[in-house]
Amino acid sequence: MNSGRPLSCRLSRQILAALGLGLAGGAHAQALSSQSDWGGVGLLQTPSARMAEEGELAFSASHVSPYSRYNIALQPFSWLEGSFRYTSVANRRYGPAIAGDQNYKDKSIDVKVRLWKESRWLPDVALGIRDIGGTGLFAGEYLVASKRFGAFDASLGLATGYLGNRGDFGNPLGVLDDRFKTRPGGSVAAGDFSTSAMFRGRVGIFGGIHYQTPWAPLQLKLEYDGNDYRHEPQNNNQRQRTPVNVGVVYALNRNVDVSLGWERGTTMMASIALHNNLKRARGMPKLLDPPPEPVRPRPSSSTAAQASPAPARAYRDAAEKAHAEREQTVAALAGTDWADVAARLRDNAGLRVDQISVRGSELVVSGEQVRYFYPAQGLGRAARVLDNSVGPPIEWFTLAHTRLGMPVAESSINRSAFRQYLGHDRDLQALARATELTAPTQQQREVLYQAPLQRYRGGFAPGYRQVLGGPDGFILYQLSADYGASYFFSRRTWLSGVVSVNLLNNFDKFRYDAPSNLPRVRTYMRQYLTSSDITVPSLQLTTARSLGGALYGMGYAGLLESMYAGAGGELLYRPFGERWALGIDLNWVKQRGFEQHFDFRDYRITTGHVSGYYELGRAQRTVVSVAAGRYLAGDWGATLNVGRVFDNGVTMGAYATKTNVSAAEFGEGSFDKGIYFSVPMDFLLPRSTRGRATVVWSPLTRDGGARLARRYSLYQLTSERDTDLFRDNFDQIDK
Repeated sequence: MNSGRPLSCRLSRQILAALGLGLAGGAHAQALSSQSDWGGVGLLQTPSARMAEEGELAFSASHVSPYSRYNIALQPFSWLEGSFRYTSVANRRYGPAIAGDQNYKDKSIDVKVRLWKESRWLPDVALGIRDIGGTGLFAGEYLVASKRFGAFDASLGLATGYLGNRGDFGNPLGVLDDRFKTRPGGSVAAGDFSTSAMFRGRVGIFGGIHYQTPWAPLQLKLEYDGNDYRHEPQNNNQRQRTPVNVGVVYALNRNVDVSLGWERGTTMMASIALHNNLKRARGMPKLLDPPPEPVRPRPSSSTAAQASPAPARAYRDAAEKAHAEREQTVAALAGTDWADVAARLRDNAGLRVDQISVRGSELVVSGEQVRYFYPAQGLGRAARVLDNSVGPPIEWFTLAHTRLGMPVAESSINRSAFRQYLGHDRDLQALARATELTAPTQQQREVLYQAPLQRYRGGFAPGYRQVLGGPDGFILYQLSADYGASYFFSRRTWLSGVVSVNLLNNFDKFRYDAPSNLPRVRTYMRQYLTSSDITVPSLQLTTARSLGGALYGMGYAGLLESMYAGAGGELLYRPFGERWALGIDLNWVKQRGFEQHFDFRDYRITTGHVSGYYELGRAQRTVVSVAAGRYLAGDWGATLNVGRVFDNGVTMGAYATKTNVSAAEFGEGSFDKGIYFSVPMDFLLPRSTRGRATVVWSPLTRDGGARLARRYSLYQLTSERDTDLFRDNFDQIDK
C-alpha cells in the first residue's frame, strides 16, 4: 500500500478494522436495503451484497457534483439485480459541433449476482459489474460481502476499475496471468461489451455500515470509498479530503425514500428513490367496472320437477338417446333471448361473442375476451351471466377463446360447483378442480346464436414518443392524438391502421444523426420523427388462421410500421399445455419516406427469422426465446431474450442481438442490447383492460441487429394457451 494514499489516515483504518470484525461473526437478521447513488442496492458510492425483494422496481436520481445520475433498477430474481443508468456530467460537453452547450451524457448497464446467501455464520456474497455495455467511462468490477448484526448491516468489498481506483494493493489474479496486473486505459465505444479490461488492474478496498435507527423511517450510512477521484474519466479529477462518506435515508412512505449525504469530504449529495414491488402488485380498485352480476336463486327441486316433468322413455341405442337429450336441451333453451345474453356477456364479462352453441349439457360461448386481463376473472363473470340466463339442463359453461377469429383455448367450469363456491359451500381449491382449461375441440355442437360481425372498430388514444439521453437533450418528446381503426372483412381478415397528429414536442432540438457504416435502417430516426406533423404509422391488411391442431398462420401486407412497408407471413407451432413453441416469419420490405405517408425510399430487403420459445421452471417462470435469421441491414445473426414472468403477468427481462457485423462496422457499440419491464395496464387504471405498458432501455439505437417491428405476433395472440396465467390467478374468478 502506498504511504501517500489517504488509506493511511487513522479514521480510515478504524473503519476498515470495524468492518473486518463485523464480517467475522454475529447473529443473522433481516437485511437492510436501499438504493445507492448509482442505483441498485448499496450504501452511497459503493454497492453492498444485498438485494431488493424479488420483483422490485426502483427509479432513483442522485446528484453529487459534477455528476447527476438517473437510475432504474430491476430485481427479476432474488439473486439477480440489473440496472440502467444515465449520467449527466455538468462540467463536460458533447462539443459545439454535436450538441452546443449540452452536458455530456453517458449510458450504462450494471448487473449484480449473489453467489452466496447469508447464514448464521457466513455473509451474503455478491459479484457485480458496473457499466457493462456502456462507454466504459465508469466501468468496474467488484466482489462484496454483507453481514447483519442487529440494527447494523456491514459490508466489505474489493474492486477493480472505477470503483477501486484507489488501488490499495496489486491484483492477486496477476499470479495467474500478468495481464491482470494492469488495466487498459481509455473508454470503449458506447455500447461495446468488452471483457478485455474486466477484473484487471490494482484492487481498491471499499465498505461501510448501514444502520437502522430506532425510528423506523430513518437510516444512517457510513462508507469507505474505494475511489480516490484522481483518475476520473475525461480528465475530470475531483478533490477528495477523506474517503469517508456519510449519509441519511428518510422513508417518506413505503415507496419513496429521500437521502442526503456528505461525500469526498467536500460535496453534498442529494437523492430520491421511488420503488415498488411489481411481483405483489394487484392494481387499483376498478371503480369504473360494472359489478359482477349477482347469481339468482334457483327454483327448488320440487318446483322444477312440477314445472317440467320428464317422462321415462326407452331408447334403441346410445346414439338415439344422445339425439333425444340434445333435442330436449335445445327445446329447454328455445325461449332464451341470446342477443341479450351476448350483450350482457360483452358489457359485464368483457366477452365479444361470436357464437353460442350447446353440446350435451354444456353451453359453449365462442368469442374474444377484450377487457379482463386475467382469464379466470372473465370466466367467473361469464358464468354468472350464463347461470342467470339458462335453465337446469345445462351443467357446464365453456368459453371457447378466440383471438382475431383463431380458436386458441377453452375454459370450462362446472355450474353446480361454481354456485356452491359463491354460496360458501365449496372452497377455491375445490372449485379449481371443477374447472378445466383445454385445447380447442372439434366436437359437434348445436348452434343457438350467431352474432353479427362488428365490421368497424375504432377510437382515439393519446400517443407519446421519446428519445432519452441523447446529445441534443436529456429527453426529447412528442405528444400526439392518434386515431386507430380496424375494418373486418371477416372474423379472420381485417384492415387496420393508425393516423397520428402531432400536438406538442421539442423535436426542434433534435439535430444529431448517429454515424453509421451500415445501411441506415434505424438511424434515420430523427428524420422520421421530425418531417411531418401528420403521419400514418401503419396501414395493414392481415389475415390469420388456425391451420389445425397447434399450428397457426398469418399473412399481412401494407405499411407495416413507421419506417417500412411490404408484405410477409408467419407460422407458429404451439402445442397446448407445453412449455415450448416454434415459429418462422419471412418479410419483404421497402423503406418508407420520412413523412410516413405513402412514398418510399430506394432501400429494400428480405428479412425473417426462425424463433424458438421455451419456458423454464414453474416456481420462477422464465421465458427464453431465440430468434435467428436476417436483419434489416442484411446482417445475419440471432437475438436472445430472457424474461422473468411473475404470477400476476408482470415481466422483467433483458435481450441481446449479435450478428456477423464487426464492431467496427456496427459503429458505436458492438451489438444491440437492453433491459425492459412490461406491466399490465390493469394495474394502473380504474377500469379493467388487457393492454400492457412496456418500457425498454437500450444504451443506443444503431443499424446492426435491427428487426422489423411487426404489428402482430402469433406468440402473443395465442397467449391464452398459457395455462399458468389462468391457474396462478384463479382467485380472480369471483372479482
